[in-house]
Amino acid sequence: MEKRVNQIKQQLSAHNYKLTPQREATVRVLLENEEDHLSAEDVYLLVKEKAPEIGLATVYRTLELLSELQIIHKLNFGDGVTRYEFRAEGAEHHHHHLICLNCGSVDEIMEDLLEPIEVQVEKEYDFQIIDHRLTFHGICHRCKGKVSDPKKLVGSKVT
Repeated sequence: MEKRVNQIKQQLSAHNYKLTPQREATVRVLLENEEDHLSAEDVYLLVKEKAPEIGLATVYRTLELLSELQIIHKLNFGDGVTRYEFRAEGAEHHHHHLICLNCGSVDEIMEDLLEPIEVQVEKEYDFQIIDHRLTFHGICHRCKGKVSDPKKLVGSKVT
């Protein structure tokens, strides 16, 4: 974790920002919960445990800065809540997500399965693709046997 914190400190410094104690607490919470796709409110509640003096606005500003510097990604899974995750080091593209409509879990697909489609789209539409995001909505392996009629979940919002 210390290596990642130092890398982020260098990225901030390269853009004339400092890794303040509040920013560091936010970064550490994101690193500790890297697989959880936390919302700003989630981050705030976890940071508050470590740094009780921190305010929600400070967490929002830190997340916005980290997003602007492309250290983290903003994610929206269609439920009106912005979530955050670290940008994979050296990755050309964003990875993909599987969202369970029953329990709300978010699983990741790390492989870039869309490269052949990108090549085709670029060629056929004379369009330069910079990035892409793909989200599958369905029933996860944990809920598969528990849901009697998965079609009833279509269009529902998991909270």
